[in-house]
Amino acid sequence: MSGQAKSESKPWEWPEAHWRGLVEAARAGRSLAPRAWPEGARCCVALSFDADHETIPLRDADASPMRISQGQYGNRKGVPRIRALLERHSIPASFYYPAVSALLHPEEVRAVVADGHEIGIHSWIHEANTALPPGVERELTMRAADTLEKVSGKRPLGIRTASWDFSPDTLGIIREMGLLYDSSLMADDEPYELMMHGEATGVVELPPEWIRDDAPYMNMLRFSAIRPYTPPSGVEEIFRAEFDMAYDEGGLFLLTMHPHVIGHRSRIALLERLVQHIKARGKVWFATHEQVARYCLDNAG
Repeated sequence: MSGQAKSESKPWEWPEAHWRGLVEAARAGRSLAPRAWPEGARCCVALSFDADHETIPLRDADASPMRISQGQYGNRKGVPRIRALLERHSIPASFYYPAVSALLHPEEVRAVVADGHEIGIHSWIHEANTALPPGVERELTMRAADTLEKVSGKRPLGIRTASWDFSPDTLGIIREMGLLYDSSLMADDEPYELMMHGEATGVVELPPEWIRDDAPYMNMLRFSAIRPYTPPSGVEEIFRAEFDMAYDEGGLFLLTMHPHVIGHRSRIALLERLVQHIKARGKVWFATHEQVARYCLDNAG
């Protein structure tokens, strides 16, 4: 069956080789969960912030000053509140920047790096990889990495695709770039090695999940059905439950947040309470995604 015929056929008409090829493009391989975390820690906590800022409306060719201002809030109020919270609790974190966001706010990126946090790749302008013409994803991802290196002073070693939109080409691009890890795929709760068409890649996957993301609960898009439907207390309850089970299992708790979402007054307070709850449990290792990936590669169980 030709490629054109496959694209015109229905999924139930696909030959086995075709659907197996789709499944195997980026597959979970061996577990990289370590037998123990550093210094006797019971659980690893990896906090991350996707600093999208103005890139969401820009990606959509949306020139609305109102919607652009919602993104700017992440820079003006969200990131300063997040940085202050992390400093109060001596917690390192990972920040993922679309390159356009970094170019709009280079002073923010440099301040985040000066605080000791990690900078990771998060697209060029928050584009959806699966919607791009052939070859464009590669060019944009490499350009984004070069831009973040120039702005931050350090070459990024990890990637989180925008909206976790991972195309059939993404893993090949990650391998070509020699990246240490990805944090876009969701086949496990614990770190694992990515496989590409049956071949071990050496790339660490640090799996996120929509459950452990602030945006699904708190986003707001006027004239649509996307409205905040969970109060901060409800989000806090979900995040606590996810952490508590990770702690009980001795695993990884990876949380994804956005400065323009979590940075509001009522919401940064829930993150403060969550951090206090985590620290009260004791024996927790707070680490950047890069630190987690390196440790898991060296200490897989």
